Amino acid sequence: MKRWYLYPFSIGYHLVTGIRNTMYDLGIFKSTKFNTPIINVGNLSVGGSGKSPMVMYLAQYLSRHYRTGVLSRGYGRLTKGYDVTNYDSNYKTVGDEAMQLFERFKNRFVIAVSEERVPGAKKVIADMDLDVLILDDAMQHRAIKAGFNILMTDFNDPYFKDHLLPAGDLRESRAGARRADIIMVSKCPDELTEETKRYYISRIRPSHHQKVFFSSIGYDENVYGKDKILPDNNLNYYDILLITGIANPKPLLEHLAKFSQRVKHLKFRDHHNFSDDDIKKIIAEYKKLGEYKLILTTEKDYVRLKSFDYLRDIVYCWPINVIIDKKEEFNQIISDYVRKN
Repeated sequence: MKRWYLYPFSIGYHLVTGIRNTMYDLGIFKSTKFNTPIINVGNLSVGGSGKSPMVMYLAQYLSRHYRTGVLSRGYGRLTKGYDVTNYDSNYKTVGDEAMQLFERFKNRFVIAVSEERVPGAKKVIADMDLDVLILDDAMQHRAIKAGFNILMTDFNDPYFKDHLLPAGDLRESRAGARRADIIMVSKCPDELTEETKRYYISRIRPSHHQKVFFSSIGYDENVYGKDKILPDNNLNYYDILLITGIANPKPLLEHLAKFSQRVKHLKFRDHHNFSDDDIKKIIAEYKKLGEYKLILTTEKDYVRLKSFDYLRDIVYCWPINVIIDKKEEFNQIISDYVRKN
């Protein structure tokens, strides 16, 4: 979203973030380097750009061959400090994104949270004897010098068309893309032409060390409840109350429209902590629906909503995965970095 009337304030923001990045570039501000391979998945803008599905993909892929860990801030949790997600954890103690990873993969790889990234990374690498660590959303957290950076940018709102906060949604200038090793254009339409790819690459203007990839969102063929699995092609039999607390629910709405036109959408802000009043509103809207009805939500929101007794048996989540164009080439680049380091 562009807010031109705030552009004068963006000039000040550009000055502050530019000085900070220069301090790191010159070595005046300390950036800690690790012997263990570290892959950072981040972006330049606020809001959703597909970081979580990419972190999920990398952790799943690398854990086949390496002792893998994921470290995030644990955004939205009610606790502080370092913690490792386990069967006693919940979204209040580790945050919704860490809990979402654990709900799907359990102990396949290590999932840790720490708002202080450097000590958190040191601890999880040492305590868990990791071969590789994935950082979630640390592009601007330059106190850690990641060995490999993946920059995510939304196909529908690419960073090269955006502007700095508060006039636009960029957290730092477009020049920050130079720190990336891979630039991943995410949430691409299913029918992506070679001409469109060439246009995006021409606007990104990758350096010689950078590669540009394209990816899309892949939805599971089923939605999942507490004890039930429902095929997506059965959704047309139901009135659906869609609950989202994510930055950009548009792709989900567009996909859901392929299966049902009887959808009521309640949109909440990203990482929303649902209150008792929110739940009362959800229940009231649910009761207005027809005889055959269900509540549908994202995996991230599901770990929150299922904690409410009334919703536990009627809420379903729709898992997503990232589908990468030229996946074999992408995987090889990631594997080569980890193996060499």
